Amino acid sequence: MAREFTSVGVVGLGTMGAGIVEVFARNGIDVVAVEISAAAVERGRATLTGSTDRAVAKGKLAEADRDALLARVDWQVGLDALHSVDLVIEAVPEHLDLKQRIFAELDRVCKPEAILATNTSSLSVTEISVATTRPNQVIGIHFFNPAPVMKLVEVVRTVVTSADVVADVEALCERLGKVDVTISDRAGFIANALLFGYLNHAVSMFESRYATREDIDAAMKLGCGLPMGPLALMDLIGLDTAYEILDTMYRRGGRDRRHAPVPLIKQMVTAGLLGRKSGRGFYTYERPGSPVVVPDEHTPVTTGGALADGARAITKVGIVGSGTMATGIIEVFAKAGYEVISVTRGAEKSAKVCEAVKTSLNKGVVRGKLSEEDRDAALGRINWSATLDHLADVDLVVEAVVEELSVKKALFASLDEICKPGVVLATTTSSLPVIDVAMATQRPADVIGLHFFNPAPIMPLVEIVQTIRTSAETSATARAVCAALGKTGVVCGDRSGFIVNALLFPYLNDAVKMLEASYSTADDIDYAMKLGCGYPMGPFELLDVVGLDVSLAIQRELYLELREPGFAPAPLLEHLVTAGYLGRKSGRGFRDHTKR
Repeated sequence: MAREFTSVGVVGLGTMGAGIVEVFARNGIDVVAVEISAAAVERGRATLTGSTDRAVAKGKLAEADRDALLARVDWQVGLDALHSVDLVIEAVPEHLDLKQRIFAELDRVCKPEAILATNTSSLSVTEISVATTRPNQVIGIHFFNPAPVMKLVEVVRTVVTSADVVADVEALCERLGKVDVTISDRAGFIANALLFGYLNHAVSMFESRYATREDIDAAMKLGCGLPMGPLALMDLIGLDTAYEILDTMYRRGGRDRRHAPVPLIKQMVTAGLLGRKSGRGFYTYERPGSPVVVPDEHTPVTTGGALADGARAITKVGIVGSGTMATGIIEVFAKAGYEVISVTRGAEKSAKVCEAVKTSLNKGVVRGKLSEEDRDAALGRINWSATLDHLADVDLVVEAVVEELSVKKALFASLDEICKPGVVLATTTSSLPVIDVAMATQRPADVIGLHFFNPAPIMPLVEIVQTIRTSAETSATARAVCAALGKTGVVCGDRSGFIVNALLFPYLNDAVKMLEASYSTADDIDYAMKLGCGYPMGPFELLDVVGLDVSLAIQRELYLELREPGFAPAPLLEHLVTAGYLGRKSGRGFRDHTKR
């Protein structure tokens, strides 16, 4: 039988500590809430009161339950108040020496059978435990912020943590309504080990001026369905906290350069730009602690009209290709009011594309998202062709053929001969260098990447990829077209992976390496990222959907271009692809889909 915890202590009443107090008190457990001073205790009390009052206002907590919750909390100054609790959770700032001092004192104060837990998100639980005479009773219980809302708890055992202690804490998490994943003591555990490499990479992208903060954040929210963009998330976490976590992970995790904090982070911390809590980080906020972003000197200025910034007028669009992406792009342009010429390799392929567009538009009518009149008008704007010569008078060509550089270069060389001067030539490549395609023409200034996401009629994001030869006029035209399509266009340079894939796939690759090292299971890693970070899918779910062969190809491209050792494809990923385990499309990837 698992131990019954009747009282717990929480040390440190900042945002996280106060949230942990609320979690226990909500579940009928008495809490001794401890801080270093009376003023700090009052701040913690105010945080808890504010949180519970908001829950009452939203109808998520009855007034009587709130009053009972608050009555379960005993607010105290000093660790001596914890002499009789069954469990203590420490939630003070991420400094090893501070935590070790607290645990040495807790060892002296607490009864012999009490479990001592740390909420650290990055420090070594083992190094904290050795400050006590009971390291077998020390464990990591890592809640995620905001603790009352987030379902995940990482339970971190050291090599000497008692099996009974682990079992007792796992049962406690279940009582609290949390989903626990039990793991060993390794830098960053699951969630932070995967999250912070991605965040650090995003900061590097911003530091090098590869893309704006707004475009990086929009790309990851709209392209991957993430709840927040990476730079906004850094501001929420706090840049000082993020720096400490990255620095600890770099030193403890084998000195992987992907975890070496980007210099800009340290500079911003030194300058006091800590994120929301200081009122300014990557973004500027209404006031310290406020989530409301206000314009600053880096906020992009929106122009009055679509053509106000030098964009060319676009009325007729040619789309080359017959696959799923080409079909979706045809629909997008036709619904937006453009005259479209669809070019495929033969009448048979044109007929198939036509049927696919009709089917999709009809679904829109059935679902009430499109009127019959609008459907008919969209179909009436599309002309079907099997020859590139019909693109002689279009204003924009969008290429969506197979991802083979030789095929695209040959196509663009033909378009260069056929199309009139001033036409914007766009490729939808997701991985190939746009400059290679552009240099197959005599007009590289008119060539740009327009990377739509699948399915194009639904996904709101388009990556606008500029080469070093792309003209400002061409870029302005691409931005105006994306706006006219109702899409969010994010501008970036011609670098492997652009924004989304360059940030997404190294994170997925890191997850495979974690599994390969037998640190955790695919299920627990997926749970950690969905429940701890709010991701719509776990990394292994996503890999099986994308296709392991596609993922491996993208990761190889990133590694070849950036030559970063941390980007080398995980051997397990290569082995699965070699074995024909490609994900859902083959019936098996990281999971067996034939049994579902």
